[in-house]
Amino acid sequence: MLNLERLRTLDALARHGSVSGAAEGLHVTTSAVSQQMAKLEREIGQPLLAKNGRGVRLTDAGRLLADHAARILSQVELAQADVEAQRGCAVGELRIAAFPTAMRGLLPGALTALRAAHPELRSLAREQEPGESMAAVVRGDLDLALAIDWHNKRMPVPAELTRAHLLEDSCDIAVPAGHRLADRDRISLAEFAEDDWISWNEGQFCHEWLVSTLRGTGIEPRIAHIAEEHHTQLAFVEAGLGVCVTPRLGRGPVPAGVRLLSVCDAVRRHVYVVWRADADRRPSIRAAVEALQVAALNV
Repeated sequence: MLNLERLRTLDALARHGSVSGAAEGLHVTTSAVSQQMAKLEREIGQPLLAKNGRGVRLTDAGRLLADHAARILSQVELAQADVEAQRGCAVGELRIAAFPTAMRGLLPGALTALRAAHPELRSLAREQEPGESMAAVVRGDLDLALAIDWHNKRMPVPAELTRAHLLEDSCDIAVPAGHRLADRDRISLAEFAEDDWISWNEGQFCHEWLVSTLRGTGIEPRIAHIAEEHHTQLAFVEAGLGVCVTPRLGRGPVPAGVRLLSVCDAVRRHVYVVWRADADRRPSIRAAVEALQVAALNV
């Protein structure tokens, strides 16, 4: 009889493409992955992995079994959801990821309320960018992920996921106190054609949004500095090194040398939560989504 944990290991190998990636996704050692695969090969009676340079690849038999493993694990997820739904209690472990501003401005209140309402449900939270966290939900490494769209740029959501809206997050432009526009109440993005910008890491969804949005207003963006955290970006703004977009969610205190300007053509982010469609009936998922929606009303 096939062992479920070994099938889970094979599925992780197929999804991650390497022993080290599978080990990281499963939160085990590479040795544990290799041992599970060796046992599975003995059970199957044929090799499932073959050497590929310094790594490994799945054999034809490995790919065939991996396809079955993905379907089996999905059915297990459905079974667990049904059993949990029958009990009607939010219990067990809930793994959730959020992007930095939601991690700071939304998740603490939601998880505090969730723990009070469902003391047998243990929440494990981690900070992660939306593209990575949604992929982790698809793989089954996470139960829930908080993600964002911009008002003029949507983030693709995998077909396997269900989503629920949480809130609209307005954003401002942060400028140094001595900036030529610092005394204005409202501005348009086109007025920053000559400014240097502080942006997020290249390749990230938010960086791509900023570049495409500025180009849409006729500005060729001058990205002078890259900083991941909004508080770091604001420190650069205070030092007179450029301007940046700063969301209101999880913003916290603004440095004294920074002025925040509203944008005439309102810059907004849509914040939402996603989970696997086959886990939709789990009371823990429903309870967490409800707690997040209530917390969003108080932001």
